[in-house]
Amino acid sequence: MIKKTILGASLGLSTMLWFAYYALYFKWRTCFNEVGRCFDGDTGGVYLEQSQAIWLPLAVLASCVSLYQLWRLAR
Repeated sequence: MIKKTILGASLGLSTMLWFAYYALYFKWRTCFNEVGRCFDGDTGGVYLEQSQAIWLPLAVLASCVSLYQLWRLAR
């Protein structure tokens, strides 16, 4: 029971982190200027190119934890 709960939590965290990576960096990757910033006029948001260095490793790490938990559950 607890293994399934941990797997569900790690899958949820992984999904949220991959969405954050997509929404804060990947969607805007062609818009960045030489300073590494992208301004969205519709929402008034500024997106930074450096956000890739934060969200991508966290998303990959959470995915690895999810895969490990899935492997442990399958054993």
